[in-house]
Amino acid sequence: MKAIVKTNYSFPGQKSLYTGKVRDVYNINDKLLVMVVTDRISAFDVVLPEGIPYKGQVLNQIASKFLDGTSDIVPNWKLATPDPMVTAGHMAEPFMVEMVIRGYLTGHAWREYKAGKRTLCGVALPEGMKEHQKFPEPIITPTTKATVGHDEDISRDEILGQGLVSEADYRKLEEYTYALFERGTEMAADKGLILVDTKYEFGRKDDEIILIDEIHTPDSSRYFYSEGYERRLALGEQQKQLSKEFVREWLISKGFQGKEGQQVPEMSKDIVNQISGRYIELYEKITGDTFVRADSTNVLSRVENNVKDFLGDIL
Repeated sequence: MKAIVKTNYSFPGQKSLYTGKVRDVYNINDKLLVMVVTDRISAFDVVLPEGIPYKGQVLNQIASKFLDGTSDIVPNWKLATPDPMVTAGHMAEPFMVEMVIRGYLTGHAWREYKAGKRTLCGVALPEGMKEHQKFPEPIITPTTKATVGHDEDISRDEILGQGLVSEADYRKLEEYTYALFERGTEMAADKGLILVDTKYEFGRKDDEIILIDEIHTPDSSRYFYSEGYERRLALGEQQKQLSKEFVREWLISKGFQGKEGQQVPEMSKDIVNQISGRYIELYEKITGDTFVRADSTNVLSRVENNVKDFLGDIL
């Protein structure tokens, strides 16, 4: 299958098109959003040069499943999934922070800790921790929501001080974040996985806070395998994980961390296929379902026709 890295549709009622790092989001009559999850892949806030076959379908279908599985905790934006690579739903005014929650000292948090920092986003970190060790309690380490460039760590006090979110709203975002992480942890454990960390994005629609964008996908989350976790931790070994971290590690090994002057390494067909396989593996592991590859005869036309059929029914 050829990876889909760009779309440029003209849908009924279309007002605008926003092209993100991975998603192409179509505004329909300033009321609905049609989100096409492409096969683009980003790391260190840089879109990599090659698309990953089936990645968009994997992300979209995992997110759809978890949106349905958490809608009793917080309402969300989803209305329908008219295509394996598309979710359509309500438009909302996004909060300009991303709620990152961490259950384990891994990834960015570990890199900061290893460098000697003992505070992350205003949260004090215990002394003497090892990489991949579980925190006594999950911690929330928010980031700014950058329209361009890098998201930046930010503390609760800075968010309130800068007026990015009101105190009442922020308390609600924290409450939802802890509850969603707890549900995600339970759902992962049921499949033999550990939900290590993740991020949630929220918006406001008709004076109500709703969950927007993706949830519990390998682009927004990190998973370890439960089996062997304690043994690997005791031996100081790397955990077996399903996330984008292995992509970051591959890039780091090639001398790229998204810093100025660094060159994005060439992506061979082999590494592209490996990444595609990892995404499919996570889909099957986290959902318990066999991944069914959607018809790839003409994906761009398939998406267009399915979305137009959906809009024709509701407009």
